[in-house]
Amino acid sequence: MKQYTQNDKIEQVTEKTLVVGVDIGSTKQYARAFDYRGREIDRVFWFMDGRSGYELFLNWMQGLQSANDMDKIIVGAEPTGHYWFGLRKFLDEAGIQLVLVNPLHVSRAKELDDNNQTKSDRKDPKVIARLVMEGRYSVPYIPRGVYAELRNMWFLRQRVVDEEVKLRNRIARWFKIYFPEYTQAYGSFAAKSSITLLKTACLPEDVLQLGADGIVELWRAMKLRAVGRKKAESLVAAAARSTGQTEGAGAARMEMQMLLDEWELLSKQHQQIDDKLRDLCEQIPESKNLLAIKGIGFVTVAGFLAEAGDIKRFDSPKQIVKLAGLALRENS
Repeated sequence: MKQYTQNDKIEQVTEKTLVVGVDIGSTKQYARAFDYRGREIDRVFWFMDGRSGYELFLNWMQGLQSANDMDKIIVGAEPTGHYWFGLRKFLDEAGIQLVLVNPLHVSRAKELDDNNQTKSDRKDPKVIARLVMEGRYSVPYIPRGVYAELRNMWFLRQRVVDEEVKLRNRIARWFKIYFPEYTQAYGSFAAKSSITLLKTACLPEDVLQLGADGIVELWRAMKLRAVGRKKAESLVAAAARSTGQTEGAGAARMEMQMLLDEWELLSKQHQQIDDKLRDLCEQIPESKNLLAIKGIGFVTVAGFLAEAGDIKRFDSPKQIVKLAGLALRENS
């Protein structure tokens, strides 16, 4: 991958280049067009999100290009969430380059014209275009094929993991209120034997009613051999001295059942995603070399490849380090 310096980027804007800045919103976009000297060519142009709006935008740019005898168009925008994906795809199909500017740079540069930090749909496109002319932009990398699948699957995994963390906190809250001693006696609620017990007896009074013999019998019926009578007796002892709330027991039982149902669903989804990630990594030859590094597992490799994409596009390891936003120095 060619390492473009700021000078290289500045040289992309010639006297034959139309520079367009776009402020992207969820439904409505504003654009302003400039020549290489920063002189505005036309009035502010706005268009709606979607193909019909994009086609109007394209016709407007091509009209200005033709009227001003220009042979190239560069469109600059801020990476505003996911709202720019559709425009990026449309412009890519039309053969027009879309580049991205740093939102922090836009925020800091917008007061140069009027000494005012206020945001405006009409002001921001001009700031974006000026940053493009100064070479302060990046060219977005769009993964293809297996790398696109890997990136989307990795983001899906992150969302599931986030939901698992939130659910763990909700379950921890439930135990603090109704059975604080449970996690001390058992450890992880997520063990299969624990979930089996909680589905039958989650409150201290339920555990006492079931008794150690009943708990052991429940585990044996599920063919769980990793736990035994000693663990069952410790749970009964914890229930006997519990300080958990006893009011609203019916609602508490229902809440725990719902929490466990959510946990099992998320766990199943997590496993399905990990299996798919493993399959995708196996399709990428470089993953074998990465997995050969001691202490590196497939989750780390999948996350790295999802973010970096095809590592063959890099000419030097320093480019990958820069992509990660690091400034590593040897200290030996």
